[in-house]
Amino acid sequence: MPLNRRTFLESSAALGAGAALAAGATTPAAAAPAPRPKPAKRYSFTVMGTTDLHGNVFNWDYFTDKEFDDKAHNDVGLAKISTLVKKVRAEKGRGNTLLIDAGDTIQGTQLSYYYAKVDPITKTGGPVHPMARAMNAIGYDAAALGNHEFNYGIPVLRRFEEQCDFPLLGANALDAKTLRPAFAPYSIHRLRTPRGRDVRVAVLGLTNPGIAIWDKANVTGKMVFPGLEEQAAKWVPKLRSMGANVVIVSAHSGSSGTSSWGDQLPYVENAAALVAEQVPGIDAILVGHAHTEIPEYRVTNKETGKEVVLSEPLKWGQRLTLFDFDLVWEKGRWTVEKAGARVLNSNTVEEDPAVTGMLAAEHREVVAYVNQAIGTSTAAMTTADAPWKDEPIIDLINVVQVETVKAALAGGAHAALPVLSQASCFSRTASFPAGRITIKDAAGLYPFENTLEARLMTGAQLKEYLEYSAKYYVQTPAGAPVDTAKLTNAENTPDYNYDAVSGLTYDIDIAKPVGSRITGLSFGGSPIDPAAKFVLAVNNYRASGGGAFPHVARAEQLWANSEEIRTTIIQWVQAQGTIDPARFASADWKLTRDGVPVF
Repeated sequence: MPLNRRTFLESSAALGAGAALAAGATTPAAAAPAPRPKPAKRYSFTVMGTTDLHGNVFNWDYFTDKEFDDKAHNDVGLAKISTLVKKVRAEKGRGNTLLIDAGDTIQGTQLSYYYAKVDPITKTGGPVHPMARAMNAIGYDAAALGNHEFNYGIPVLRRFEEQCDFPLLGANALDAKTLRPAFAPYSIHRLRTPRGRDVRVAVLGLTNPGIAIWDKANVTGKMVFPGLEEQAAKWVPKLRSMGANVVIVSAHSGSSGTSSWGDQLPYVENAAALVAEQVPGIDAILVGHAHTEIPEYRVTNKETGKEVVLSEPLKWGQRLTLFDFDLVWEKGRWTVEKAGARVLNSNTVEEDPAVTGMLAAEHREVVAYVNQAIGTSTAAMTTADAPWKDEPIIDLINVVQVETVKAALAGGAHAALPVLSQASCFSRTASFPAGRITIKDAAGLYPFENTLEARLMTGAQLKEYLEYSAKYYVQTPAGAPVDTAKLTNAENTPDYNYDAVSGLTYDIDIAKPVGSRITGLSFGGSPIDPAAKFVLAVNNYRASGGGAFPHVARAEQLWANSEEIRTTIIQWVQAQGTIDPARFASADWKLTRDGVPVF
């Protein structure tokens, strides 16, 4: 079995030390040899894990251009993780640790966007991706693929893979034609025990089947993504037969057993706990994708009755998971006697200057980029109340999308149809100031690399679409106090899965149950005709089934753009020069209770 690079260096150093001792030996030949120590019967080691780093190296928010902070005073970034990793290695011994990741690495900040789009790593003689440089320097052993790895297309991902000193794993990322793995399914790492009897640790990488929906344009005809349980059942027995003493799954898949795509795929989006429950032979699972913190979660395997330890560290480098394993030598092999998990908080340490210093120039370049002015605004706009009020800054997204789609359809068969638009509040802290507007303002308003599509919908379908969106609100009786902190996110619906639709007028009666909340739905001052046809300007995530909104994923696609909506917004503001919210703000919807406005 091949050694990984680190183990090879360690074993070479040990051999070198032994040779030096032999060369300098002065013990008389007649002296009795010292008794050989007995091989170890117990061994402990630690696997460290991160997930959903999303382009965070520095403890910095490029959308606000200042040090990152949140209500819990979390910190972010690989520079913080590096400090934690060094502390763990110093405590445990470098040779008794591994460091892995569960995916979503190269998308999420303007740092990662810059080196995918502005100064791309794919160009001839292009730069090394900052995430690759940082992870190489820290010494990652393996990383699973996340769904956001595919956002910039396969060429960017392949170039990133080439730049990493560790394997990118995806046992269920298959070539569409051969159905063979398109990436390494697993990696095996050999740990040296004090007196022989190496421990073989296998890391199986699994990614999210939703890639087939969310990045359909990038992967259709090139790759397919079967379910996690199916592929784990295929590979775990193979890893055991290859001599793996410990099997760890790095899964870019949450643990809840839920999916966001309705019936579009036969697979489960958040399947990590199902993998632990259904597939025997797994010792631990590093969980990703869900952006939740789970220090330790134990699942009993149905076949063996054995507990599998799961852990999900918080996103963006806010936490580092530690899986601690105690092994015992019995019946001629190492077996796991005990395993546990915990997380370390990155806000307890300083950034590693080795990492921040190495990437200081890239950081400065991106900061300069995001501070470029793109125009001015006559008034300040914010998303602070956008989850429960129709705010001008969300109207800005919609007017840009409507104008873009109208221009694209002009002169065609559908040019005469009315164009509506959906938009979500992606961040409650986004804002455009009165005065100078910069790239970072637009990036903060639209942080995702979504692209724009036009889909054909009927009035009846739009009514159902809005009813589904309105499940976001907690049912609140008329007359009861309204606490905006508790008003939204019903049924675990995140902000990005609540859509406001412009071009229609409607009320959302939150006193009524889910499914019967949309009242007064009108178009052009008259009740909407269920059979009428409309064009919906919609982002590709929603159009591909993200959020499982009804009808839109199966609606006829009239047009699609390859340019990010954020870039379209930036170009629109640049073309306007000065924007006046009074020219595009519109009160399309409001919350009511039994017909009485809430606000």
